[in-house]
Amino acid sequence: MTVFVDTSAILAVLNENDLFHPQARENWIDLNQRETIFITNNYVLLETYALLQNRFGKAAVILFNTNILPIFNVSWVSEELHSRALSAMLAADSGHLSLVDCSCFETMRETSIDQVFTFDQDFARQGFVLIPEQT
Repeated sequence: MTVFVDTSAILAVLNENDLFHPQARENWIDLNQRETIFITNNYVLLETYALLQNRFGKAAVILFNTNILPIFNVSWVSEELHSRALSAMLAADSGHLSLVDCSCFETMRETSIDQVFTFDQDFARQGFVLIPEQT
């Protein structure tokens, strides 16, 4: 099974104080036991590094980079995908979709991935299957 991983899931797995931590940790363990292939893109990594550094300091960035990043297959956003993501963000009715969000949607479509480890409902609104399933 191949699953895209969003920033919200990464932060929830790493931060014991995150509201979604117990659910994220349980799903992370389950996905790893099923030998899941984890995909993310470099925009998610940039967002993750920035948030980790801002909220928890440089040590958290080093921990993530050393112990977790090697598990991911990173899809690098091309100029064309960036352009599509930017167009989607600007055209969106919702003012809260970010360029990172739209880059994820475009990456998932481009790589035919339909499942995403996230706590962001915008992925469901885009037609993707959320892990964990959220109501």
